[in-house]
Amino acid sequence: MAGTSYDLVVIGGGPGGYVAAIRAAQLGMSVACVDKRAALGGTCLNVGCIPSKALLQSSEKFVEASHELAGHGVAVSGVALDLKTMLGRKDKVVDGLTKGIGFLFKKNKVEQIVGVATLKGKGEVEIAPADGKGAKKTVSAKRILIATGSESMPLPGVEVDEKQIVSSTGALSLPKVPEHLVVVGGGYIGLEMGSVWGRLGAKVTVVEFLDRILPAMDSDVAAEMGKILKKQGMEFRLGAKVTAAKTAKSGVTLTVEPAKGGDAEEIACDVVLVAIGRRPYTDGLGLDEIGVERDNRGFIQVDGTFRTNVDGVYAIGDVIPGPMLAHKAEDEGYVCVEMMAGQAGHIDYNTIPGVVYTAPEAASVGKTEDELRQDGVKLRIGKFPFMASSRARAAGFDTAGFVKIIADAETDRVLGAHIVGPDAGTLIAELALAMEFQASAEDVARTCHAHPTLNEAVKEAALAAAGLGAIHV
Repeated sequence: MAGTSYDLVVIGGGPGGYVAAIRAAQLGMSVACVDKRAALGGTCLNVGCIPSKALLQSSEKFVEASHELAGHGVAVSGVALDLKTMLGRKDKVVDGLTKGIGFLFKKNKVEQIVGVATLKGKGEVEIAPADGKGAKKTVSAKRILIATGSESMPLPGVEVDEKQIVSSTGALSLPKVPEHLVVVGGGYIGLEMGSVWGRLGAKVTVVEFLDRILPAMDSDVAAEMGKILKKQGMEFRLGAKVTAAKTAKSGVTLTVEPAKGGDAEEIACDVVLVAIGRRPYTDGLGLDEIGVERDNRGFIQVDGTFRTNVDGVYAIGDVIPGPMLAHKAEDEGYVCVEMMAGQAGHIDYNTIPGVVYTAPEAASVGKTEDELRQDGVKLRIGKFPFMASSRARAAGFDTAGFVKIIADAETDRVLGAHIVGPDAGTLIAELALAMEFQASAEDVARTCHAHPTLNEAVKEAALAAAGLGAIHV
């Protein structure tokens, strides 16, 4: 170790932690970042966002080559899946990016410490070797930032073995395409990983406790995504819960019951993916011992500057309340250390977008229509279908889906935006920026959009939301 005393010790090397560490170093602080993984990037980079997107892209290429290129006049025959190469590509992408963060640490003079951290109070952090071998070390810091992220939520009665019953981590490295994959949970992770293996040939059944998928998204988005994914072959068992799982050499047998009560039935499959959500990774850090307050779900309580109730201890990302998203953690890490340095900082949590990276994608920012109507807000809603998008049709994209913009009927301010369609995750950025600057629907509508682009669908939806009338529908 280069030293034992720092201005800031960051616990966790994920998107929130490593961004905070680099920014703090840029602001002149001496910084160490402690993580139990030697590979930086946390869950997101190592076993989450990045490897899953690599597989989503590869599986889309497989479907395109198998079924879609012929319509463009590109004759392809003998398309075959090489799963080993596909998984190897995913691992190479991850390896390159983790090494990139290591380079950034060296460039900015952030010390990386591999080990398991425990807070000891009075600015001290005890670090045990990650492999359990060797002596523990103690470092001290003026400030400590907890950025340990989250872990998969367990499902009672279903024990994850990462072979037949897997978490999102195991779902990234299945050795073969299952004949039948059951996904427990109809949220972002379940639909994305279900899409990967479904494209590669698996029968996919999604079991969701609620009566709809994507419960955090706008109901129109959820309904449209349900129709699209069913058309792609995904089956849904909504309003159902898994109460038990039995494994055998032949596969897994799940016991499924109606969520509201009723007779149980069994579903036989090869692999089960448990994707019912995530919980903050805050146990075992010594928080209770030094008096850091957590709520009954384990989330660390912080104020507007990310301070906990214990002097000198801060927290960001998945360990504090709010959406469990990598970009939310990054922004919090950046802002948190800037405020430590005496600068101003601000995050508008209403303008943090969420994206489901299926094909087509789904993306949302701001309030849903249901939320706004429950609040009694008078709305004006503009909707534009991708079926009417010249760019989508020329490119040969699936033209299912739409752009939906919700504006305040009295002020015309954009309150929410929801997209199902090609590149929805990219298109939503324009509307997040508009909301960050409190733009009106007319502001968006009267901004010139290049033709032909997918973004024109945003302009058309904004015209409708502003009461000016869409042109091409």
